[in-house]
Amino acid sequence: MARQAYARERRIKTGHGATALLFTLCLGLLLGCYGPGWVQQQGWSRVTAPTRGLAADTLSADFTICHSGGGINCVIDGDTFRFRGEKYRIVDIDTPETHGPRCAAEGELGARATRRLRALLNAGPFSLAREARDTDRYGRALRLVTRGGESVGGILVAEDLARNWDGSRHPWC
Repeated sequence: MARQAYARERRIKTGHGATALLFTLCLGLLLGCYGPGWVQQQGWSRVTAPTRGLAADTLSADFTICHSGGGINCVIDGDTFRFRGEKYRIVDIDTPETHGPRCAAEGELGARATRRLRALLNAGPFSLAREARDTDRYGRALRLVTRGGESVGGILVAEDLARNWDGSRHPWC
């Protein structure tokens, strides 16, 4: 009799444990399927917390707008800038052209993106991370620009001043 009561009690505990395990697995699958990419597709903002192992933002300069020719620390357009004399292209975005825009609206939006990139670069220390390719066909260093682990390009996209780079240009007019 004691043995039957023990077996029954064990089945009850195991049944709840199995249910809890199944619930936990389903929750994990849901979170895996609807992770950060899904959150961004919904237009929700993601809160980023400081993470150990992230490189500290140690780069900074007083950026101006590049008017003609070269420059040491200046913004050329919404996705290209010079830093310490080297030319950088922000790898994760595309912005409207300011040098040879196809229409007035593209030129205006490009000018706004350029001014905003200057403000973002001047807002404090940032980091430059190398991605898969080191340079583009124009010899510009391709880098992901971040501050506190957040993409500066992502900020421009969120403000409708840029698009996520998908490998090809799309018209702005």
